[in-house]
Amino acid sequence: MSPSDWMPDITHPWTRFALIVVVALAVAGILRRVMHALLRRFAVRHPMGASIIMRANAPIEAMLPLAMLLLAFRAAPDEPARLVDGLEHLVGVGFILACTWFAVRCVSALEAAVARFNPIDLEDNLRARRLQTQVRVLGRTAMVLIVLLGIAVVLMTFPGVRQFGASLLASAGLAGLAVGLAAKPVLGNLIAGMQIALTQPIRIDDVVIVEGEWGRVEEITSTYVVVAIWDERRMIVPLQYFIEHPFQNWTRTSSQILGSVLLWFDYGLPLEPLRAELERLCKAAPEWDGRVMGLQVVDSDERAMQVRALVSSTDSGKSFDLRCKVREGLIAFVRKEFPGYLPRLRAEVPMEERKADRAMSPS
Repeated sequence: MSPSDWMPDITHPWTRFALIVVVALAVAGILRRVMHALLRRFAVRHPMGASIIMRANAPIEAMLPLAMLLLAFRAAPDEPARLVDGLEHLVGVGFILACTWFAVRCVSALEAAVARFNPIDLEDNLRARRLQTQVRVLGRTAMVLIVLLGIAVVLMTFPGVRQFGASLLASAGLAGLAVGLAAKPVLGNLIAGMQIALTQPIRIDDVVIVEGEWGRVEEITSTYVVVAIWDERRMIVPLQYFIEHPFQNWTRTSSQILGSVLLWFDYGLPLEPLRAELERLCKAAPEWDGRVMGLQVVDSDERAMQVRALVSSTDSGKSFDLRCKVREGLIAFVRKEFPGYLPRLRAEVPMEERKADRAMSPS
């Protein structure tokens, strides 16, 4: 048997096509090794880039061979190329999906890198919360748009879909109105997300009061906000709510906050000892930040006066604890030092009843 009997015919179109595919996959493997070497060197010098490279590695592994296969199909002889049109279209769709996957992973990696290098578990975390909110909201919006664009590009590769789209455009008046009304909540939330990212009425870890509930902004997605309530419940609020309805943000410019304690005492209670006790309580409390401390009479009626103790803390959680300590300490101080000046009800007894009571008493 001569060598020509078992060796493949290189002049045959299918043989040349197979060789082209093998060469393309080999080149893809070489490019993969070279790219990994370059990316490793880049990651050493740029820690944030290392996080992006690590997350985007998987789609890159898929993109390189698919891209080389597409080039191989373009360079294939005419006869095999006509027979493998379906396979080429399938590889093209896979390449588009891989590119979409790559873009989504890059956005996700950028979001994770910003969160890693700008932690919010610090006392002064205003800048970190601002950056995380912007990147997270814009990132989620970008992911949605990237996925929609990828699906649209894939659908446009099918001739039937293109013709169906052209026929729809011919009668797009009523259909467009119906689609617009149906997509209003989705589009409204996307626009609200862009507004929140740019103007930032709320940020990650902001302390807010929504629908009468006190909580912290735990998560901001492309459609809703998760507010962690103080008793470990979670309130899910649409993004549009924060654009269309008023709400309280206790950490809009700073986490520092003032807390008040209101107490009722008798008019005869001296205020200077109470102020001295308030000062002692604040200086002994680690929650007090040393900025504000004061005691004033803010209201009165026919029976008692209302005293307000105003104290400051670095955040709302410490303010709540400090207010509880001040309230308990002042009440205990008055009960111990001035028990006769606690609030009580007084009644005037007519003179005749007093004389009757005295006459009936054993003494």
